[in-house]
Amino acid sequence: MARATTPTRPPGRPRSGVDATVFAATLSTVHELGYTHATVDRIAAAAGVAKTTIYRRWPSKGALITACLVEAFGPPPLTGASREEIMSAAVRWIAAKIGEPGIGAAFAGVFTDAVNDPALRHILSTQLQDPYRLAFQEALGEPENRVLFFIDVVVGALLHRMGMTGEPMVDADVDALVEMVLRALR
Repeated sequence: MARATTPTRPPGRPRSGVDATVFAATLSTVHELGYTHATVDRIAAAAGVAKTTIYRRWPSKGALITACLVEAFGPPPLTGASREEIMSAAVRWIAAKIGEPGIGAAFAGVFTDAVNDPALRHILSTQLQDPYRLAFQEALGEPENRVLFFIDVVVGALLHRMGMTGEPMVDADVDALVEMVLRALR
């Protein structure tokens, strides 16, 4: 009689869901304690994982935050019948994302750290900015330097407001930002 075999899982802990758990703990910790106090130790404790689990996946806090932001932002909304509609949706999308708990603070913190860290600037550029830049270049039919300008203006204004007030930009100001960007796009 043949022996029934059951599939075996690889040794060690199951990996599914660990990234999502760590990302949720990261944003929660940044939201509660601020970027500076959201250490890898505290994030690991909040996620219920060992610090080594985090460092096996991401070599630094900046790399973890960047991966977390990529996941939190997801794909950009590239819908609309015109370039203006696409741009308007994109500005409103990024404003809403930056206003979500922990995301604006995480973005501002990792951006600030990158000023003096060329390796982190490279991670931010290649993993966060470049995929969106390329998608917007294609959707808008604009050259790289123009798309980078729009990214700088929009993200810069939104993060500046968050840094100055601790609050995301209100809808009326997002509307004004959309109109300003649309004028430049035309």
